[in-house]
Amino acid sequence: MKNFLSSMLGALAALVIFCGAAGVLFLLLLAGISALGEKQPTVEAGSYLVVDLSTNITDSPPLVDLGALMGRKQPTLQLRTATQAIKAAGADGRIQGLLIVGSLQAAGYGSGLAALQELRAALTAFKASGKPVKAYLTYAGMRDYYVAATADEVFLDPYGEVALPGLASEPMFLAGTFEKYGIGVQVTRVGKYKSAVEPFIRKDLSPENREQLQKLLDDLWTEMRDDIAADRGMEPAALQAVVDAEGYLLAGVAQRSGLVDHVEYLDEVIAKLKEETGVSDPTDTFRQIDLPAYARIAGTGGPAGEKSAAGKGRRGQIAVVYAEGDIVDGEGEPGQVGGSNFARELRRLRQDDSVKAIVLRVNSPGGSASASEAIQREMRLAAEEKPVIVSMGSYAASGGYWIAAYSDHIFAEPTTITGSIGVFGVLFDVKKLANDFGVTFDGVKTGRFADTMTLSRPKTDAEMAMIQRSVDWIYDEFVGKVADARKLDRGLVEEIAQGRVWSGTEALELGLVDELGGLQEAIAYAAEAAEIGDRYRVTEFPRKKELGEAIAELLEGLQPVSARGGLVRQLTERLERELKTIGAFNDPRGIYARMPFELNLQ
Repeated sequence: MKNFLSSMLGALAALVIFCGAAGVLFLLLLAGISALGEKQPTVEAGSYLVVDLSTNITDSPPLVDLGALMGRKQPTLQLRTATQAIKAAGADGRIQGLLIVGSLQAAGYGSGLAALQELRAALTAFKASGKPVKAYLTYAGMRDYYVAATADEVFLDPYGEVALPGLASEPMFLAGTFEKYGIGVQVTRVGKYKSAVEPFIRKDLSPENREQLQKLLDDLWTEMRDDIAADRGMEPAALQAVVDAEGYLLAGVAQRSGLVDHVEYLDEVIAKLKEETGVSDPTDTFRQIDLPAYARIAGTGGPAGEKSAAGKGRRGQIAVVYAEGDIVDGEGEPGQVGGSNFARELRRLRQDDSVKAIVLRVNSPGGSASASEAIQREMRLAAEEKPVIVSMGSYAASGGYWIAAYSDHIFAEPTTITGSIGVFGVLFDVKKLANDFGVTFDGVKTGRFADTMTLSRPKTDAEMAMIQRSVDWIYDEFVGKVADARKLDRGLVEEIAQGRVWSGTEALELGLVDELGGLQEAIAYAAEAAEIGDRYRVTEFPRKKELGEAIAELLEGLQPVSARGGLVRQLTERLERELKTIGAFNDPRGIYARMPFELNLQ
């Protein structure tokens, strides 16, 4: 009977898996047939390019596009795709204007302030072509309005709102939870501002962490406020007065304050656009094409000059490598920067003679020290053979700065969060938690430190001293590497290190970066350094997954939708993000170069 039940359960499990896989393949087949039958999008003369912000703007291209098909993942838009499409539209005689709609769906390290600055620059360049830019808002958060403010005309729904309260950062502290459930935490660190361990050992901000966070937010907010004020023809002080007096502005107040130009319903705006684009049929909408569709048909996969390079006389390629996410030891998962994986790719690009330059785009808070060093080693070797340029995205801190230091030239946006030159170790134990459930541990060993990394007990003073020596040594190496790579006095680096985070503007003044600018500026600089002019093409890493890999990931991710309520879900999802970060702590020595645990700009 036992064997019969086992066989039956095994058969049922196999049947379920088979049916699930068959269902996915069937859906993919339907999607493929549908795609074949779909009419390819075209650009009608006099169309508006519609930029829908209802997405997560990432630096790296999406590895697979099956999530959108199944409706289980929020859509993403690659920043470079967006900026290049907008640039192409500015020179396209068929495009009459541009309309911004929607509200950003930020996730992970996407839709950061530095990425939005690049998007704003593209929109400003489009506007400079003489074509109108309009924005229609319903509820506009800080990031949404930061983008929409570039428009010539900003429309707001009569029942809409502009949220412009300023920036805030509110880290979550887990020390009380660990104490309650008997989870022990011991830390080692170097740098008085290295606050990444504070959520594990404190219940509030340390004075040093409060100081650095306040300075960082002041820098970021000044940049945002001044940009918005310039867009709206206001003095920064006048905008600050509105922010402090209102914070969340209802439609009428937003219009009187000068933040929006018109308070109208969407149908009224569409009617105006129909008239402007020459559409008289009451059943039709205005002439338009959305940004992803336009990017596909306009052939905007790369920088200016790349399209012409597709013909004869191309002189090689520029490889753009996206280091986006936590830096982890080993291969890493999607959304992580695996030390082995990225080092191997950099080695391949270094040895490929057709690759004339490498641009590393960093959008990472750091992570494993050993993985960061593996990537940096390949960066140094590559720089000996061809130009290696770094473009910093929203985050390039700690390990993210470690991998960038030895490049030939570093670009950052004013709102890039970088620096955090410091090191820490974090070690957990579950002795009390296990004991509360009657679980105990015992064992034997052949050396004093043989069981140092066990979770069954706290570390001894001798073990902590040993780990602290490793942390001290790695920090000393980190400081020395920055001084050497950036040609800075070591004393200055020791002063500006200490684990402190800096804005891109401050980093430029301190000598940690060379120039303010985005990814396109970095690619152009790389082309010039490689002496290939504009006759080149751009290739990107990580690569897109093969169909089989994509299907496997899709099957793994088919989970039932949670029925949690709004407030509970927000709290739970935030806790999940914090715990996911802990899960990325996989350095074999437990030593990390990472920025503050979670900045949480709001």
